[in-house]
Amino acid sequence: MALAATQRAWTSAATGAPQPRLMPRLALLAAFPFPLPQGSQVYVAEQARALARASADVTLLCYGHGLRDDVMMRDLSDAGVHIRTGPAPLSRTPLRAGPHPRKLGADAALLGTLLAEQRRSRFDAILAHNAEAACIALAARALGTPRVVYVAHTLLESELRSYASVRAVRTARALDRFGHGLDRFLAARADAVIALTAAAAAALAPFAPGRVAHVRPALDPAPPPHPDSVDAACRRHGLVRGAFAVYAGNLDAYQDLALLADASTRLGKDKVVIVTHDPRRRPPPGPRVVRAASAREARDLLFGAALAVVPRRSLGGFPIKLLNYAEAQLAIVAFEGIADGFTHERDAWLLPLSAGAAELASAIRTLRRDGALAARLGAAARRLLDARFSWKAAIPATLSVSGV
Repeated sequence: MALAATQRAWTSAATGAPQPRLMPRLALLAAFPFPLPQGSQVYVAEQARALARASADVTLLCYGHGLRDDVMMRDLSDAGVHIRTGPAPLSRTPLRAGPHPRKLGADAALLGTLLAEQRRSRFDAILAHNAEAACIALAARALGTPRVVYVAHTLLESELRSYASVRAVRTARALDRFGHGLDRFLAARADAVIALTAAAAAALAPFAPGRVAHVRPALDPAPPPHPDSVDAACRRHGLVRGAFAVYAGNLDAYQDLALLADASTRLGKDKVVIVTHDPRRRPPPGPRVVRAASAREARDLLFGAALAVVPRRSLGGFPIKLLNYAEAQLAIVAFEGIADGFTHERDAWLLPLSAGAAELASAIRTLRRDGALAARLGAAARRLLDARFSWKAAIPATLSVSGV
């Protein structure tokens, strides 16, 4: 791609034609607080860095509100990523995921920030991360901004009900229908769609006039933490290295943590430990909760675990924690269609979406008692990470669907 662009530039120079830009200018529009140490924010930051390494001129636009994380911001700046935020007074939204009235003001402010930055930078494409960002980008496109690539973090048809905590079947189905309408609306109006899972690609493709690309998130593995650091983190929280199952991540409703709590209660002494630095929600009763002081400590605890769990069952999204688990060579218990790219009994233990707490507890118990199987699955997960979840593969696909 770079060679072809250089050849076009030489041809233009020889003929006297205007020379095209060799460096594509991309806006990564993220309608959520940033920085924040949870999946969507980490994914966007990693994608921004990877695009910058691929010689794209990247600007990340997000709410002007988040948790203090000087390391993440410095890493992005060092990679050459420009960061533009909406006005802080209008960006004071809750840190949790999902709809909230205050996000209307934050989204309007982010739209103004995008339009102002577009006048200065003249982006070639906008990668709109999540449904709110896609709505903002489509509104901006009506005023003359470039092509919009909707990066579908989830399917609202399956996730929207989790934010309402509804029990009535009729209300839940109404939310599902509304979510389906939003999914269809965004797919139909975006110039292209990046779906993180095969389920999302299959659901959105029938409504999308443009290209729908299935591009999974990626992770460039870092060196493992020192064993002494792992041991120290476990000791601080009264854990025995290699003797606990872990769930690592936020406590938002779509994570199906009530299912995990039910399974943990059934496990007795084999209860799952929740590792989180999410201060916003009360965890469900049952599992033990460890509040990690930093992302580094959370990573240390992952490397100290015996296996890891993803209880989420709403289709469409890709839990970034899967990649963190695989990096730590942990045996993974998850659900089919959620652990996109993983295969049951080859590199993970996958349950059907219809499985409940009893089946989840049984899977965890099986891997806790069969150390050889857990070790085999963990090693295979790490090999899968290296082979199929690399930014070297994800970035060319991302640039291709972005049309740059």
